[in-house]
Amino acid sequence: MNVRPRLIEEIATPMTTPPLLEQPAWVALAAHRDEVKSRHLRELFDEDPTRGLRYHRQAVGLYFDFSKNLITDETLSLFAQLVRDLKVEQRRDAMFAGEHINVSQDRAVLHVALRMPKDRTLPVDGVDVVAQVHHVLERMTTFANQVRGGQWRGHTGKPIKNVVNVGIGGSDLGPVMAYEALRHFSMRDLTFRFVSNVDATDFVEAVYDLDAEETLFIISSKTFGTLETLTNATSARRWLVEHLGDDTAVAKHFVAVSTNAEKVAAFGIDVANMFEFWDWVGGRYSMESAIGLSTMIAIGPENFYEMLAGFHAMDEHFRSAPFEENLPMLLGVLAVWNHDFLGFPTVGVMPYDQYLHRLPAYLQQLTMESNGKHVTRSGERVAYETGPIYWGEPGTNGQHSFYQLIHQGTTTVPVDFIGFANSLNPLDDHHDILMSNIFAQAQALAFGKTEEELRSEGADERTVPHRVMEGNRPSNVILATELSPRLLGSLIALYEHSVFVQGVIWDIDSFDQWGVELGKQLAVTIIPELTSDAPTKLAHDSSTNALITYYRSLKENGRGDGDF
Repeated sequence: MNVRPRLIEEIATPMTTPPLLEQPAWVALAAHRDEVKSRHLRELFDEDPTRGLRYHRQAVGLYFDFSKNLITDETLSLFAQLVRDLKVEQRRDAMFAGEHINVSQDRAVLHVALRMPKDRTLPVDGVDVVAQVHHVLERMTTFANQVRGGQWRGHTGKPIKNVVNVGIGGSDLGPVMAYEALRHFSMRDLTFRFVSNVDATDFVEAVYDLDAEETLFIISSKTFGTLETLTNATSARRWLVEHLGDDTAVAKHFVAVSTNAEKVAAFGIDVANMFEFWDWVGGRYSMESAIGLSTMIAIGPENFYEMLAGFHAMDEHFRSAPFEENLPMLLGVLAVWNHDFLGFPTVGVMPYDQYLHRLPAYLQQLTMESNGKHVTRSGERVAYETGPIYWGEPGTNGQHSFYQLIHQGTTTVPVDFIGFANSLNPLDDHHDILMSNIFAQAQALAFGKTEEELRSEGADERTVPHRVMEGNRPSNVILATELSPRLLGSLIALYEHSVFVQGVIWDIDSFDQWGVELGKQLAVTIIPELTSDAPTKLAHDSSTNALITYYRSLKENGRGDGDF
């Protein structure tokens, strides 16, 4: 199948005619909202005893219960119409075909190719990208097996015992989340550390107790020009050479994951030890590319391929399932419903599995870097909300922290609860206690507790107003048998495609991230102003000028009495 990528002019032409707010289904949803907002989940469940059975779907190992959302059959019917009118499925198919749906950068968006089986082909711009992907995967497999088996040895002949991934953003959040999520499957006699923050503390603490002779650094940067990553990488190289006393040691202790061979070589890493990925892979979608090299070393190639299979299974489900059965479609439209129509500004992601404790941070980047946009694909200012704020913590910790606000605060927070039927570390009755809290919290959020119920229970009248919980707060529950590499892949792909659905509905480009760039550019101009010993004429606003001057005073004098 040879696909001609669309010209940027073609793809930038809005598919939403009329504009979103004038779409008949959107207008109908706005009218429908007014009716639904007057209802309570207690009523909806009382009216339909089968609601909990009807509003769930099951696919690729995930059970998705969305019955505790403020929706009716009409809500879903109207969203199905909206999805058809906005050609969401056609946009999905364009992504899978390799068309240039990243409008502002005129690029294909092909993270889905990273997990396609080897026997598939996908020609894009005259190149079979699946063949490219598997060529790199095979190189990763060879290298991972060498490190795991002790054949890859450091400069002094010792095998590698420590792996430090140096990256930031998607080059860090994906690997660290996957490592923590799949630690149960990892090789326990290897130590893995992750350095991302340019704060020197991050690097110093990561290598504090490591033996340089046994340490491998993976420098992960698409351009090999990211300031934070290169700063940390330079410090890592200096640390290694100081400990081993030989510049040539770098060759056996550093590998790169990048698209820029020239800069990799200039840094001193042998390009034979560079693992490639491509500009059609966004950083936040790259954990299953060579960016996942540390993950593959940790869990082994077989488990890594299982994770890829899980991603691909959700991809195929997203491509083929009708709207009514399609998990990413449903999760996506529910996010739009809660954010744009019901006015809920955030989404809480609460994984009830300690291994997933970095999942909320990972999803923050996936969702907020993708859909935190204020213009449409054609560059027009949006007239509606985009990009809800994602946040969360693992259960049950959050229950003793911020759940008070979720239950009784004035801001409604829709919650995604994620849990598993079986623990990877069964211990007494821990897991049943853990899981009982998912079901209890979702129930309490939905139904709350009324004054009448409290009084019937004999509550002290003085405490009744303080103990009332209004309920009617939406949640989803995602259940699976057990956390595994395959399941993790499917779970992440579920959220990836949900983000895609939201972006198409809002008519925004979910695959660029220009908002990340301005702060970087300004920082580059400010750095010499902080480090120069000579008087520097500052040309910023009065606040920035004053802050820079005071900072320099603190550095020079050790106290806050700089002369302004």
